[in-house]
Amino acid sequence: MKILTHWLRSYLPVLNVDDTQLAEDLTLRGIAVEAVFELSDTAGDSDGALFDMDITTNRVDAMNHYGIAREAAAIYNLPLHPLDTALPISSPGVPCPVRIDSDAEAFCGRFTAQVVRDLHIAPSEGSVLHFFTELAQKPISNAVDITNFVLLGMGHPTHAFDLDKIDGGIVVRRARAGEQIKLLDGTTRTLVPEDLVIADHAKALSLAGIMGGFDSMITAETRNILIEAAWFDPVSIRASSRRHLLHTDASHRFERGADFAAPPVANALVARHILKACGGHLEGDLIDLIIPAHEALTASRPPVTLSVKHVQRHLGQTISPEGITANLIVQYLTALGCTLTATAPDTYQVSLPSWRLDLTREIDLIEEIARVYGYNGFANTLPTPGIVLARPTAQAEQAVRTRLFALGFSEAISSSFTSSLEASLFAPGTPAVPLENPLSEEAAFLRPSLLPGMVTMLAHNLNRDVLIARLFEAGTLFSGSSAPESSNTVQESLSLALGFTGAAPATPLHTAQDAPFFELKGALESLCNLFEAPPLAFTAQPSPAGFEPARSATALLDGKPIAMLGQLASSESARRKLRQPVYLVELNLTALLALPLRHVTARELSRFGAVERDFSFTFPDATRWLDLANSINALSIQELQKLGAAEIFRDPKKNGGHFSILIRIVFQSHDRTLRDEELAAWSVSIISALETLGGVLRA
Repeated sequence: MKILTHWLRSYLPVLNVDDTQLAEDLTLRGIAVEAVFELSDTAGDSDGALFDMDITTNRVDAMNHYGIAREAAAIYNLPLHPLDTALPISSPGVPCPVRIDSDAEAFCGRFTAQVVRDLHIAPSEGSVLHFFTELAQKPISNAVDITNFVLLGMGHPTHAFDLDKIDGGIVVRRARAGEQIKLLDGTTRTLVPEDLVIADHAKALSLAGIMGGFDSMITAETRNILIEAAWFDPVSIRASSRRHLLHTDASHRFERGADFAAPPVANALVARHILKACGGHLEGDLIDLIIPAHEALTASRPPVTLSVKHVQRHLGQTISPEGITANLIVQYLTALGCTLTATAPDTYQVSLPSWRLDLTREIDLIEEIARVYGYNGFANTLPTPGIVLARPTAQAEQAVRTRLFALGFSEAISSSFTSSLEASLFAPGTPAVPLENPLSEEAAFLRPSLLPGMVTMLAHNLNRDVLIARLFEAGTLFSGSSAPESSNTVQESLSLALGFTGAAPATPLHTAQDAPFFELKGALESLCNLFEAPPLAFTAQPSPAGFEPARSATALLDGKPIAMLGQLASSESARRKLRQPVYLVELNLTALLALPLRHVTARELSRFGAVERDFSFTFPDATRWLDLANSINALSIQELQKLGAAEIFRDPKKNGGHFSILIRIVFQSHDRTLRDEELAAWSVSIISALETLGGVLRA
C-alpha cells in the first residue's frame, strides 16, 4: 500500500525525523517500507515522500495513514494527534428504520447509520483531491471520495447510500437464493444465502463488506444520503469475495479482521468531512446496533497477564545497560493502544486494543515490546545449551526412511491444509477440522489424510514430464473439532503415504498393468518387516471414494486395519487431468511405530549345502498366499530357510475357478548334511498341510 508522509505527519505534528530515517525505523520494526519516492508540489518545492509499503496480513490496523502514525508515535515516544470526530448538533427527524435480521447476526456484529440531508454533490477539491492525485486514486465525487479518504486515513471501510432510493429502511440480512444485484462496477451478481447484503424493504442495496449497489449509488442529483459503517465477520466476507471473484479495498480489510470499535468513529469522520465539503446538515442521532457476542470476541476480549520478568527472560540482554525496564514496557504498550493495570509487583493486566486482533497471549505482547524496542538493540548472545533428547520413536522413524530410500522412494512434503472435497475423498468417516481463519477454500481444513497432498505432488511431477515418480511423506493427520463450544478436541496422529506413477516391469507373477500395485504392496510389506509384527493380511474391504473400487485393498495387522492401498479413482484422475494411473498407500504410522523394531542378527554361513524342493498345487481362487505360508510355517521346520512362489499360472481350459502355483522351499542346516528321510518326512507334512487348505497336488 502507499502512504504519504505529509498526511502521516498531520497526525504527528512534532515528528522531527526525515522521511528516509522514518522509513528505515519503520522497516526495522516490521512495518516494511519497500521504496521511498520524493514528491514535489506544482512550484517544485518538496511535498514529502510516498512510501510503498508491504504490510503483513495480520496487521490490518497498519493498512492506513493513522495506523502507521501510531507505529511512529510508539517508536519515537511522541503524542499521537487524536482523530477529530466532533459533529454539530443534528436536527430532529423521523429516524430511518435499521435492523439486523436474526439469521444475519453471525455475519454482522455492528452496524452504524447516519443521515445527512441537503448536501451538494460536486467534484472533490482541496486536500482530498491533492492526496488522491499523489496516490493515483481516481476521484469520483466529493461525497464518494470522502468515504475512500477516510478508508485511507484511518482504515475502516464505509459506504454512502442515496437516501431517496432506499425503500422503507435498512435491513442487514442474508441474501435469498437466486437474488440478483447490480454492483457499482456494472456487473450483475446472482447471490446465495451464504452472502450478506445490506438491503431496503424491497431490494438488496449492496454486497456487504465488498461493494455497493448500482441502484443506490451517489449521483449528481443526490441530495440526501445515509452513511453506513459496520463490522462484518471475516470468514463470511472472504467466502463471498472468493465466490464472486471480487477483491476490493473494503473486503481486503474485512477479511483480515476489522476494528470492532471503529464504525462509529469512521461514520463520524465521513459525516464531518461531508458537511465541510458538501454542505447540508445531520438529521437524527447516530444509529449504532451491536451484537454482544461479537463484541466479546473482539473489542471486549479478556485482559492478558504480563510479567516483567517474563519479558526480560524471553528477550534477554540488550546493548543498553538499562535493558528493558517496566517503564519501557508500559510506554511501548500504551503507545500501541493497550491499557495496563498493575496487579502485583512487576505484573500487569493488559487490556488489548480493539484494532489488534492478532494480540491474544502474553508472548504476543512480548513480541510487540521487542519489535518497538528494535531488534538491533539486543546483544548478540548464544543460547544456553540444553539437553537434547531424541524422541522415543526416532530410531524407528529413521529405519522407515532408510528402507524407503533403499526402495527408490524420495521424501516429499505437502501442505497440512486441504479442502472440504479432498478431506472426504480418503477419510470419509473422519471429521475434518475447519480453520477459523482460512486463507482460501482450498485450504479451509486441516488434513485428515496425506493422500490428497500426495496426489497433488505426483500430478505436479506428471505435468512437468516426470513420468516415473516414487514419493513418500510422513506427516501429521488431524481429526475432531476445534470449536470452543465443542467438548471434543483436535486429535493428531502420524501417517505415512506412498505414491507411485509410471511403468513397472511385468513379472512372472504380475502383468504390467498390475505390477505398480504389487510394487507398492511389496514396499508396504517391507516396511512392516522392519518390526516385530506378524505378516500382513489383505482384504477387499469397501474403499474410500478416492480409490478405484475394484483395484484397492485394506492391509490388516493382527486383524486390525493398518493401511489402505490402491489405484486412484478414474474420476479423480479425470478431474485432475492425469495422463497415467497413480497408485497410493496410506499407513497408520502411529500404530506401526508402537511395535518394537526387529533386531537383525548375522550368523555364519552354513558349510552344508542347501536343498530345494518344488511343490506344484492347484487351489481355489479364494485361497490366499498368506494362508499357504502360515500353514507351512506352522509346521515349525527349523531347517526351512526360504519359502516363496516360483510361478503362478492358470489354465483357462481346465480347473475353472482355480489357479496353479509352484511353491519353492529351500532347506538347509547349520550343523549337518540333510538326510533323504528327513526331506521326505518334511515333504509329506507340507503336502498334507496344503491339502488341508483345499489344495490338489499336480502330477
